[in-house]
Amino acid sequence: MRLTNATLPDGRRADILLRDGRIESICDHQPNTETSDSAKEETIPLDGALLLPALVDGHCHLDKTFFGVTWQPHRRAGSLRERIADERAMRKSIGVSVTDRATALAHRMVSLGTGHIRSHVDIDPETKLDGLHELLEVREALRGRLGIQLVAFPQSGVVTARGVADLLDAALSEGADLIGGLDPAGFDGDVDGQLDVVFGLADWHNVGIDIHLHDGGEFGARQLQAIAERTKALGLGGKVTVSHAYALGQIDHDELNRTAAALAGAGVAIMTNGPSRSMPPLRVLREHGVRVFAGSDNIQDAWWPYGTGDMLERATILGLQAELMTDDDLKYASSLVTDSAAAALGLTDYGLKPGCRADLVAIAASSVPEAIAAHPQRLLVIHGGRVVSSATGQPADQGESSNRSKPSSATA
Repeated sequence: MRLTNATLPDGRRADILLRDGRIESICDHQPNTETSDSAKEETIPLDGALLLPALVDGHCHLDKTFFGVTWQPHRRAGSLRERIADERAMRKSIGVSVTDRATALAHRMVSLGTGHIRSHVDIDPETKLDGLHELLEVREALRGRLGIQLVAFPQSGVVTARGVADLLDAALSEGADLIGGLDPAGFDGDVDGQLDVVFGLADWHNVGIDIHLHDGGEFGARQLQAIAERTKALGLGGKVTVSHAYALGQIDHDELNRTAAALAGAGVAIMTNGPSRSMPPLRVLREHGVRVFAGSDNIQDAWWPYGTGDMLERATILGLQAELMTDDDLKYASSLVTDSAAAALGLTDYGLKPGCRADLVAIAASSVPEAIAAHPQRLLVIHGGRVVSSATGQPADQGESSNRSKPSSATA
């Protein structure tokens, strides 16, 4: 396959040759010329559209979404534990399987240019491994369209929920890619107890870690420092993420600098979805060399009614929250949903250069800043060298997912 007259992130116009699922070559666009080699290739003219590596959603919850089913009014809840209980009740009442809801949302993500995601899946005494098994089926069915990492997420805690440690162990043996955690102090009330289990299982199974941390202020900062200390001691730099980390936006300058230095030194990444409450200060973390990336988090579920699955829109939200205004700022916002996110997920063959996987998205924009500021239409989405979504009439290869139910017109 040959893509012609694409605008690259640096502004150059280029022709890109794809072969065997990878980028074979990128050369300057040659208008009105055709080589004997290119004549043999299927050619798709992009007419100056911006071409980016496929977008990356570094944090979502496929098992929780109500996407693709009848609208579910949001219910208020008091404590975190009450919200968790309400969520379980709502998920039971809707009568639609995790498989169908997750598949509907995944198709939406693909159509918007996302090529790789990291989804957390609840592992707790009630659901046990049921959600994991369904998402493993979804991952297999969609492997020709979307890369999916799964995090075994202890939504009910680790220390305070009987049997969860064993369930997490089993989840990692049965296909989960990473182990998660949840507010070691605020939820479990035992920082060392939870981190002993999480880091111990990560070491035993040789997997990465992604811990939800909502605890704020110095309370949360101390947990970030404890996570960084363990990460460094075990040599897990580049394999540990803390998601949310609201505390970073709530501590004073000196404490922030100490914590950011510890995270950078240990190689701990921070995921943010751009919350309306305290958000990690992107500029300060960038100055310290902390890898920051973006995720959708919850998408139309019991936790909140918002979310579209559009990672360009998510970058816009982050840019507004962090007051990223210049073109350089907007390019940084783009990195949060492209290369920085890919690096945090360990996608080593990701990018827009020869040899990389041909996971690409063509966008109706003339530049990266325009794409972030306006999140315009996705014209073409390619995964593994095959067209998987098109707004231009180009036939899409349904691949392994052709036997799956598609999202309704209300959600597509």
